[in-house]
Amino acid sequence: MPSGTRRRLVLECWLVGLLFCLGFFFGLSLGSFLGRQASMMPAGSDAREQNVGDCVQPPTFCTMRFAMAAQRSDQALKVVRRLGIIRPADLEAHGIPRGQLYRLMRAGLVERQARGLYVASRHPYTAEHSLAQVAKRVPGGVLCLLTALRFHGLTTQAPAEVWIALPEKARRPRLDYPRLRVARFSGPALTEGVETHRLENVEVHVYSAAKTVADCFKYRNKIGIDVAVEALREFGRHRRGDATQLARFARVCRVTRIMQPYLDAIA
Repeated sequence: MPSGTRRRLVLECWLVGLLFCLGFFFGLSLGSFLGRQASMMPAGSDAREQNVGDCVQPPTFCTMRFAMAAQRSDQALKVVRRLGIIRPADLEAHGIPRGQLYRLMRAGLVERQARGLYVASRHPYTAEHSLAQVAKRVPGGVLCLLTALRFHGLTTQAPAEVWIALPEKARRPRLDYPRLRVARFSGPALTEGVETHRLENVEVHVYSAAKTVADCFKYRNKIGIDVAVEALREFGRHRRGDATQLARFARVCRVTRIMQPYLDAIA
C-alpha cells in the first residue's frame, strides 16, 4: 500500500474516533442538563410545554432573544405614536436604529406618508394633517398668509397650497405632497408674531392672527386686496381686543398708512 494512502487512512480513522468521542461527551452533557431541567419542573407539567419551536438550545436562550426583539419593536412604536409624524432621524435621536422603522413597516404597524415621513397605523388624522406634514419636513418655516388666515378662521378661502414664510436666502424645500407656496420674509417681519401650536403631536409655527392680517396687506399683490380686507373685517368682528397688536404689526410690516383707510371704513 502506498505511503500516501496509508497516511490518509490513519487520518480518517483518527477523525472518526475524535467525532465519536465528542458526540459521546455531548450526549452525556445534554442528558445531564435535561435531567436537571426535569427535576426543576413542577409535578404534573408537560415537558413539551418548555419547547420553543424546534430550537435545540435551552428554551431560555430562545425566549430571551425573541423577548428582546419584541421589546425593541415596542419601544420604537411608542416613540412613533408619541411623536405623531416622524422622520428616521427622529428615531435615531432616541437611540433606535432606522432599521427598526422598516421592520415595523413590514409588520404593518407603521405607514409611509410621504418621502421621509412615517406615522403609526391607525394614526388619528385631523383636518390640519397637511400642516403637520409641512412643519415636520420644513421645521424652519412659518405658516403664513392664506394658510394662517384659514388656521385662525379669518377667511372663507380654501388654499390648495400650504403657504410658508422662509428667509430670503433659504433654499426652497422640495416636497412631493402637499404643494408649497413660499413667501420670502426678512428682519422683524420674519421673526415677530410667531406662535407655536401642536397638531398631531407635531410643533407647528404659525403667525398670530394680528400679524397675519398685517402680512396680507403687505403681500396684497400676491393674495389680492379683497382677501386682505375680508381678513381685516373678520379680525375686527371677532378679535377687537387685539387692536393694539394689529397696530403694532402694521408698523412692523410698514403698512399702517395702507391699512388706515380700511380701518376707518369698518370702524
